[in-house]
Amino acid sequence: MSDAQPDVGPAGPAVDRPAADGPPADVPAVDGYPGSPSVRAGGTLRLHVSTRAERFRADFFRCGATIRHMGTTHGPGRYAPPRRQDEDWGWPGHDFAVPEDWPSGVYVAVLSPYAEEPCPEVPDVPEAPACAEDLDARHSRLLFVVTAREPGRTTNILYKVPVFTYHAYNISGGGSLYGPVDAADPAPHTGTLAVTLRRPGGGIGGPVKGRPDPHDPRTPRQTFAHWDAPFIAWLEGAGLTADYCTDLDLHESPGISDRYQLLLSVGHDEYWSARVRDNVTAFRDGGGNIAIFGANTCWWRVAVTDGGTAIRCAKYPPGVPRGADVDQMRGAPDHWWETEPENTLTGVSYRNAGGHWEGPRAPLGFTVQDTDHKIFADTELHDGDVLGAEHRLVGYECDGAAYARDAFGRAVATGKDGTPADFAILGTADLPQEPSAGWHTAAREDPAPARAATFGLYTQGGTVFTAATTDWPRLLPLDPRVRAITNNVITLLT
Repeated sequence: MSDAQPDVGPAGPAVDRPAADGPPADVPAVDGYPGSPSVRAGGTLRLHVSTRAERFRADFFRCGATIRHMGTTHGPGRYAPPRRQDEDWGWPGHDFAVPEDWPSGVYVAVLSPYAEEPCPEVPDVPEAPACAEDLDARHSRLLFVVTAREPGRTTNILYKVPVFTYHAYNISGGGSLYGPVDAADPAPHTGTLAVTLRRPGGGIGGPVKGRPDPHDPRTPRQTFAHWDAPFIAWLEGAGLTADYCTDLDLHESPGISDRYQLLLSVGHDEYWSARVRDNVTAFRDGGGNIAIFGANTCWWRVAVTDGGTAIRCAKYPPGVPRGADVDQMRGAPDHWWETEPENTLTGVSYRNAGGHWEGPRAPLGFTVQDTDHKIFADTELHDGDVLGAEHRLVGYECDGAAYARDAFGRAVATGKDGTPADFAILGTADLPQEPSAGWHTAAREDPAPARAATFGLYTQGGTVFTAATTDWPRLLPLDPRVRAITNNVITLLT
């Protein structure tokens, strides 16, 4: 995603600052963050909580086809001030023993001043995005993942939760991996930016960078509720079970995926460490399958620092002014494509397509081909039909492979950009080139203006499918053909 976007923090203060004589008046009554973004069932979760109340309460909910209240804890209240985005906030800790029978999944803790009465039931939402409206907020929430006590025992699907990307856009503390919130600051970038994972936010519970989504304004784009929750709600509502992990788990535990047949990446999974990429590549080479129901995937490389509690990214060549769009220039040290093109793994790259960040997009969908492929079963799609245009399927950001047309007019990957030679393009969406259309593009090897999103798959050890658009999960409740293709991909790859 471009660095030249303003910061927004709906439903909560953008940045909390400590006062000299005590807590500021506008901070939440209770706020917090997890000591680690994941915990194994049966392990200990450390909550870091700051509050003016004498005691605090945390109610735990698991997000799936419905929202389930799983338990409660409470503890003594202590106030601690906010800190900068690049330093551990060091708030008081409270340990909670996660029950052994908690299923793997994404959990949200709702923080509040302590009260004896039980937390009001959150309504089940079997046909709506779980957590999107019921639990999402910019403060007094924290997200964590419960990993399986016995990995792979009940499912062969592993869902990767993109915590690195969540925190890249989290502006708690005054900045993110896009620099300070104050975009008017004329000081040049120092080259490398860093953020701690130990602060409020990171998927939920913190203000985020980016513009509102005109096609789904209920939640900010760079949050769990916007991309992942709708997909997980559909997945579990369809009777498909998965174990869950974070990208930090994939970074720290090379063999975590070994007991699974399919790895899922959804929505906006932009920031990858080299170790995550190596481990996912090894999973593919060993016969593991990957399905990417998103885009802008593996665009930036991050280094994990401070014992797994922070990430940094060398984005800016020295002297680049604030507000510059580094995607438009070469020489960004941690652009994957400049040193090791990400499409050697994903099959596609953001540099061959683009992004549309502000205002509504014109209708754009995929023109499909090779519709006799199993992926198109039960869709009634035929070659030349357009998938998803009425709901603006292609966008907010999308990826593509360099391609040419053969003698029959079919789109065929050229492989000149690093895309595997057998990448089969199943749909294309040419992006409008007129500036008034609102599409932004990145620098790349081929300066020719043609840009297109391409969805498809290839096999190299295992099979890798990419939907090539961040908005794929947004259409799951809206388009039965998108649901059918999603189900077909998962069935085929498991």
